Amino acid sequence: MGFLDQFKIWVLVASVVVSSGHGFYLPGSYPHKHFVDDSLSVKVNSLTSIDTEMPFSYYSLPFCVPPEGIKDSAENLGELLMGDRIENSPYQFKMLRNQTEIFLCKTDPLSGDNFKLMKERIDEMYQVNLILDNLPAIRYTKKDSYFLQWTGYPVGVKVEDVYYVFNHLKFTVLVHKYEENDVARVMGTGEAAEVIPTMGNSGSETPGYMVVGFEVVPCSVLHNADVKNLKMFEQYPSQINCDPSTVVMPIKEGQSVVFTYEVAFEMSDIKWPSRWDAYLKMEGSRVHWFSILNSLMVIVFLAGIVLVIFLRTVRRDLTRYEELDKEAQAQMNEELSGWKLVVGDVFRAPASADLLCIMVGDGVQILGMAVVTILFAALGFMSPASRGALISGMLFFYMILGVAAGYVAVRLWRTIGCGDHRGWMSVSWKVACFFPGIAFSILTILNFLLWHSNSTGAIPFSLFIILLLLWFCISVPLTLAGGYLGARAPHIEYPVRNNQIPREIPPQKYPSWLLVMGAGTLPFGTLFIELFFIMSSLWMGRVYYVFGFLFIVLILLVVVCAEVSLVLTYMHLCVEDWKWWWKSFFASGSVAIYIFLYSVNYLVFDLKSLSGPVSATLYLGYSLFMVLAIMLATGTVGFLSSFWFVHYLFSSVKLD
Repeated sequence: MGFLDQFKIWVLVASVVVSSGHGFYLPGSYPHKHFVDDSLSVKVNSLTSIDTEMPFSYYSLPFCVPPEGIKDSAENLGELLMGDRIENSPYQFKMLRNQTEIFLCKTDPLSGDNFKLMKERIDEMYQVNLILDNLPAIRYTKKDSYFLQWTGYPVGVKVEDVYYVFNHLKFTVLVHKYEENDVARVMGTGEAAEVIPTMGNSGSETPGYMVVGFEVVPCSVLHNADVKNLKMFEQYPSQINCDPSTVVMPIKEGQSVVFTYEVAFEMSDIKWPSRWDAYLKMEGSRVHWFSILNSLMVIVFLAGIVLVIFLRTVRRDLTRYEELDKEAQAQMNEELSGWKLVVGDVFRAPASADLLCIMVGDGVQILGMAVVTILFAALGFMSPASRGALISGMLFFYMILGVAAGYVAVRLWRTIGCGDHRGWMSVSWKVACFFPGIAFSILTILNFLLWHSNSTGAIPFSLFIILLLLWFCISVPLTLAGGYLGARAPHIEYPVRNNQIPREIPPQKYPSWLLVMGAGTLPFGTLFIELFFIMSSLWMGRVYYVFGFLFIVLILLVVVCAEVSLVLTYMHLCVEDWKWWWKSFFASGSVAIYIFLYSVNYLVFDLKSLSGPVSATLYLGYSLFMVLAIMLATGTVGFLSSFWFVHYLFSSVKLD
């Protein structure tokens, strides 16, 4: 279907929705209407494990293969980057038709390599992930008096040095009667859907049903019946007793494994828009609110310090300074100490000014991407029902915000250079290549490890080419365009002139780097609680969807970073240290150090089962990539707030 045809359909759907006065669903989340006896195809995703963090293809193990062969489902860029490999499966259901003792297949005798691989996957706690109508299979286990919820089921289990495989699956499909009579009916195959308006009296149509739940119970069953003449989907000749509390099917080299399944349909009161509630239950909401209140306390504390600086110290000193005549000012200048003495050096160009401009430009791009992405996710545009939408959205917004990165970097560079616009293209080019180049290098090294392990988490070579094309054909030109706008925009005029000879900085009681590194503890205190939930989502396989909380925490983090950097800059100026540029950047950017230390702590104490040097290297590599982005974003907030403060402070002093 062409773009013009899709656009016409969306316009038609919009007109139907508006005219009917009903609510609407976001793109990618329309219900699929199924009729009795309609075929329902189960799909399989990559095998995943919190023990190795390396996904593998479902068919890398000796499982049953569909009669039509293995076919990949349509995948977007985000899914590929996340390591998802969605493929068809041999499991086939009929809507509202309960089936029991369905024979699937008998595998070939396990070779030595397959037997060894099965044992490794069981030892590493790999999970099988099934999908029906875009819903992951969910599994419930009872512990004491409450139920635990899991997505997927384990490949097998090891009991007393014997390996058992789960070869019988008991499926439960929850369905709800289709009730949206006046909304467009959705028909389609796979993940692609075509929207067709329902005309006429829909009440006379055959009732349809929607899938609102998908549960699985894995069992290890010993099959003794003769299945030589059985074909796939035929009735197994004997009764199968599925008891999840016992395992009786050991795997042995040279022995075949028989796979069977059963499915039961149940009517449910769950409505289609609420079918993801089972996956997105907001656990620990009180903890999220505690995190926000904790951040607010830090903000109020810092805001009090800033208020004292502005209202009592700065305003009082400026008022006294302005009330004196020139002769008294000259006499007072001899007795002055603190920030007033560095008036002729405070805007002196810092060391490696071009690198500072580049890092600030990349920080603006990363911060803007984070704010916009989290805002859209909080509004529901990037629900987990649309796999890969979050990663795809982040890439899209990052590329678009290259305009802002180039503009800010070049304008800051011109400001430091007192309006000289020569070389703006070089600065823009470096902005477009600095962070993406580092990120691309880290991901390439990690990708070689995944390639060597034959993991589906490895980025295919074709995707590498696509990423390079997106980088150099979209991101770089947009960054250059932003740099061009920054070169044409007026630079920021300094309120004071620099002295020809730099002022000597007096010796300090405490090393300035110690204050800078310590300043990062306050921003870290605002997000460390939320950071636990994010890390659990990334590495423990949990679904994170409290983006509303995350957006609030992000705003609070920005405020804390601005306040911390502002206070620290004022402290440096008060001790006649006029080299504030880089220190203001790292005062808030140093939060990345504590996040990395927290990541190491999480690896040691929470990911105890993470096995092998490859898994640990992958974890630390991705953590390094994450903290680099956080350092650039938070450091940019701190620098820009300090630059505004210093400019405001010295523009208030009238000098001849």
